Amino acid sequence: MKLAIMQPYFLPYIGYYQLIHAVDMFLVYDNIQYTKKGWINRNRFLKNGGAAVFTLPLKKDASEGDVVQRELATDFDRKKLLNQLREAYRRAPFFNQVFPIVEVIIGNEEQNLFRYIHASIVTMCKHLEISTTIKISSDVAIDHDLKGQDKVLALCPSVGAEVYVNSSGGAGLYSHGDFRECGIELQFMRAKPFEYPQFGQPFQPWLSIIDVLMFNALEAVKTGLLENYELDCHV
Repeated sequence: MKLAIMQPYFLPYIGYYQLIHAVDMFLVYDNIQYTKKGWINRNRFLKNGGAAVFTLPLKKDASEGDVVQRELATDFDRKKLLNQLREAYRRAPFFNQVFPIVEVIIGNEEQNLFRYIHASIVTMCKHLEISTTIKISSDVAIDHDLKGQDKVLALCPSVGAEVYVNSSGGAGLYSHGDFRECGIELQFMRAKPFEYPQFGQPFQPWLSIIDVLMFNALEAVKTGLLENYELDCHV
């Protein structure tokens, strides 16, 4: 069984969904520290031919809290964010097919940051027809005080994983030797570059999955872009 584990990200780039697609089980970290400058509650979309950032505003809590302890701001204006994305993509070729899904995801009334993002991941995977089992890391019975590679090496046998897949960007965080000693094969997923038309402007890569879907037919995304990656055990 192949396993991947990642932080929760809100409507991330296609590589996140490629990683989910590449494995049998995907664990989403809920008991991991929220990082203010990371991409947990923000991502990029196309605006006036360039990349712009959209953000989920949070309550002014202590920044060292875990993701599952953070809450969305009480004045988070879901309609304002939807209008921002509507204006950016209303002329996109697949706007009418995609925007209803975006409305469901953003319109979710959940206030807990983790549960809100987790629901968005599940909803988007259903739309993309990704059948991978998605679970929450804290539901697995291990010592959750473990960090980094040690935590991954505890999670893998606990869910019956024989292969652990990580994005290639994290290659420096893991040791093939340590994984072999635990009887687990370590692989890295490398997304292949791709381009598609964006209103005739210079291509802006690695934007939110929203951008990919607005400019590409769902079938093309499912049969092409989701499989546009390589798995390498020698990184």
